Amino acid sequence: MSNEAEQSCQDRKSCCNANTLALVYGSLLLRVWLGVRAVQTGIEKYSKTIQIEGQTAEVDGVANAEGLGTVISKKVYALDAYHGVPEALMKKFEGEPLMLKFALPLYDKLLGPGLIILGLTILLGIAYRSSLFLLGLLYISLTWGLILIKQDDGVSWLGTHMILIVMALALAQHNRVAILKKW
Repeated sequence: MSNEAEQSCQDRKSCCNANTLALVYGSLLLRVWLGVRAVQTGIEKYSKTIQIEGQTAEVDGVANAEGLGTVISKKVYALDAYHGVPEALMKKFEGEPLMLKFALPLYDKLLGPGLIILGLTILLGIAYRSSLFLLGLLYISLTWGLILIKQDDGVSWLGTHMILIVMALALAQHNRVAILKKW
């Protein structure tokens, strides 16, 4: 082998090694982003806003004569606050003739836990490729529902998420820390 050929081969190796590290980092960043996004979206299904009546409002340090009080809104998380499909969207879905009527109660019960489980499996690298694929299928089904009720902004956001999932799948071979790496 000539010196030029050897030098070219060494240049490619050093280039590929540096590139591999960038791909490993890129894979890790996508993994964390998609996992955190899914987990937090699932957790948000367990939130609600409560109103707390405060004390009488003061004007210039004196209680107002009308007895007006303050109301404080506070976000809380609780199991009894769970709503897989928000009530306003549920009514729209129920009025949509193409919505699968059996699927709506399933989504309402399973969407939050499903997002949390898929997010955790992606974060932990458990069957990483399969978890990404299942998250993609979930997002496709959500997209279909949003198309039915003409929520174009939500469709666009889910489309962006699909691109990120495809990128994560393309970089999956560079995912260095995984449980059940084959899947």
